[in-house]
Amino acid sequence: MATHPAPEIGHWYAHRDQGLLFQVVAFDEDEGLVEMQDFDGGLDEVDLETWYDMPIDTAEAPEDWTGAVDDADAPEEFAAGGDAGSRDWRGPVDDLPDAPQDLVESEPDDDEDYDRR
Repeated sequence: MATHPAPEIGHWYAHRDQGLLFQVVAFDEDEGLVEMQDFDGGLDEVDLETWYDMPIDTAEAPEDWTGAVDDADAPEEFAAGGDAGSRDWRGPVDDLPDAPQDLVESEPDDDEDYDRR
């Protein structure tokens, strides 16, 4: 007998009875709640008991994973099936890059002549 998959945020699952693909978008272990979003964008929430009673299997992300958000401009690395999914997006934010120099106000050089009003 196969083991039932645990809910993992970002993973895709297939509902065997209904033939639907869905992704776990939130999992609150303390409350025992799993929030799912189906391929068409619909949201649903179930408790862990219901999750483990559901006839589901793990599944690959659909080729067009944007589903209901077709009009969204996905970054090229996502749209082209690039390696963007390999990063753990749940970790801390990396340091932000420095601001472009043309946006940074700087003191004028002593040699420059400017109006100090």
